[in-house]
Amino acid sequence: MQLGIEGRVALVMGASKWLGRAIAEALAREGARVAIASRSRERIEEAATAIALETGGEVRGFAVDTEDVERLPQLVGDVTGALGKIEILVTNTGGPPPGDALGFARGDWEAAHRSLVLAPIALVEAVVPGMRESGWGRIVNVTSIATKEPIPGLILSNSHRLAAVGAFKTLSRDLAGAGILMNSAAPGRIATDRIAGMLGKPVAEIADEPQPDVPVGRLGRVEEFADVVAFLCSERASYVCGINMLVDGGLTRGI
Repeated sequence: MQLGIEGRVALVMGASKWLGRAIAEALAREGARVAIASRSRERIEEAATAIALETGGEVRGFAVDTEDVERLPQLVGDVTGALGKIEILVTNTGGPPPGDALGFARGDWEAAHRSLVLAPIALVEAVVPGMRESGWGRIVNVTSIATKEPIPGLILSNSHRLAAVGAFKTLSRDLAGAGILMNSAAPGRIATDRIAGMLGKPVAEIADEPQPDVPVGRLGRVEEFADVVAFLCSERASYVCGINMLVDGGLTRGI
């Protein structure tokens, strides 16, 4: 399937590894000109070089911390200056730490709010004017199955990711008429370092380990999630607006 995004400029956050990197690779394979960002300049530049070599696409790396919300509009300006007007935005940040629901300090709550809610909204605010001018845009926020079914021990993620989904749903209705489609994508148990940490095993060990409570019987691969996000970023998803799509192998029980 041709996704119709060849030559379009994409910005993917949190893309030095795992889900973000796989999304960047998927978009680059479809011919998008991709900017990737994460907090480590060394890691993001290494990732940009590797993705460009793997896909043959144009990929640029930018260093930024998503908790530095005031810096994010400058990032959008830097990407626009290097590649052109951003038409695809994928907001993706690492999850906040697990812990006892009543054991977090106020600073922990505020940090999670900045990273999972304020940062995505700041990026949306910065890219929407250009998308309005183009009459076309795709924005996808990477969330979690915690937005459908709270995960024990992850109150910070359960709370703030749900707030982000609510904001995206609200904005999706306001922006759809301008040709800008906003959606969320909720990964379940994908074989990443975060899931490995929660299971207490190395990623290489859990990747092929049976998962009896997951209907498909295994963990997901980052490429499987990335392909879904790439579709939501595409011309083909022209009638998909305001959803929070589960990519979890059937794990979530809710309808």
